[in-house]
Amino acid sequence: MIIQQFFIPGIAHSSYIVAGDRTCAIIDPARDVERYIRAAEEMGVVITHILETHLHADFISGHLDLADRTGATIYAPKSGNCAFPHSAVEEGDIIALENIRFSVIDTAGHTPEHICYIATDTARGETPVALFSGDTLFVGDVGRPDLFPGRAEELATSLYENLHTKIMTLPDECEVYPAHGMGSLCGRAMAAKRTSTIGYEKKYNYALLIKSREEFINALTSDMPAAPDHFARCSEINRKGPALMKDLPATVPVDPKAFSDTIRSNSATLLDVRSYPAFSGLHIPGSWHIDHAGNFATQAGWILPAEKEIILVAEGKAQAEEVALQLHRVGFDQVTGFLKGGMLVWGTAGLPISRVPVISPEEADRFIRGDEAVLIDVRSTEEWDAGHAAGSVHIPWHDLRTRYTELNPEKQYIVMCRGGQRASIAASILKMHGIERVMNLGGGYTAYSRAGFAP
Repeated sequence: MIIQQFFIPGIAHSSYIVAGDRTCAIIDPARDVERYIRAAEEMGVVITHILETHLHADFISGHLDLADRTGATIYAPKSGNCAFPHSAVEEGDIIALENIRFSVIDTAGHTPEHICYIATDTARGETPVALFSGDTLFVGDVGRPDLFPGRAEELATSLYENLHTKIMTLPDECEVYPAHGMGSLCGRAMAAKRTSTIGYEKKYNYALLIKSREEFINALTSDMPAAPDHFARCSEINRKGPALMKDLPATVPVDPKAFSDTIRSNSATLLDVRSYPAFSGLHIPGSWHIDHAGNFATQAGWILPAEKEIILVAEGKAQAEEVALQLHRVGFDQVTGFLKGGMLVWGTAGLPISRVPVISPEEADRFIRGDEAVLIDVRSTEEWDAGHAAGSVHIPWHDLRTRYTELNPEKQYIVMCRGGQRASIAASILKMHGIERVMNLGGGYTAYSRAGFAP
């Protein structure tokens, strides 16, 4: 039995190929499936099985694309009521692949329909050797049970029972292969280590060390990080079956005149994905800004309108195509075009431009002490609680979509995150809502603190 992991940064998603001598299974595939087809070819095996642990909330799965490309059978949780052709499985079912036996266990908790696959290499013996845990058990953490309104306590109870009666009874040497790592918002305290063992987790995983059911439920339902908007959309898309990638429209270059006409028609979301210094220096009025170098896919899924097509301002064709792929991963299928020639061509055409001044910590301090500007800290609640500047106003960047109404459009504002990227998102949101006098604190809270103006 050969196991190979595939990791996608940003969404911190892990998927796996599990191969025998001639055939293989793909577990929790990403939407762009070429990586699995190429890996199978290199191993000299055929993809015959596609195993889903649950209806993923944070990304669009590649199960239909992979089945379309390979003819492999999709296995998915019976209680997920999936609407596409598949083999529905539940606890007690066995999936055989040569000498590999996948035993299905129900592990509701992170989601109601969640299952895990316990792999046994029968060529070696009858002892389970690998757990494909999906989002039930991570390295250092467990799946958050608070994503379904009104069901957090119920799901946390199920998670506790399934962890203690099923997962933790596996042999200590059984390897753990989760669907996410550090950086994902499907848990709270995931470690950077991407695989583990049952014994290691029993010794070091904070959630497994909580012996009391009541304490566990309280810990897993209190003070959880905010969940992005696309978490509420992706599960249902995965249940129904996403559109095939080959059927999605291409992202094509659009000349400035046609690009301008699309903007004026208000038929598309205008998204600038260049670096935050580039956006600050020159951008198209009314554009969203999400720095491609940041946690792009999650941030885009969190705030962008789901119902419109998206047109891009990028550094070039390669960046536009990479961005389109990342947007497809979180459920945006209509990424139809990018500005041909970029902002240089737009600017020389005499079309409207805007900017966001980037200022130093010293400049920011002078504005604030002179009562000339209000400092808005757009970091997360967890970051704010760990330390913040006296007199700053806390509004997380994603909440500014609605909470901009709390601000006086006549005043001047300085937005600050940890380093500058999320503050640039915040600045773009404020400007599209008519708050024009916005500056970005270059280097963010990190620079402000090092300059002596914050703890």
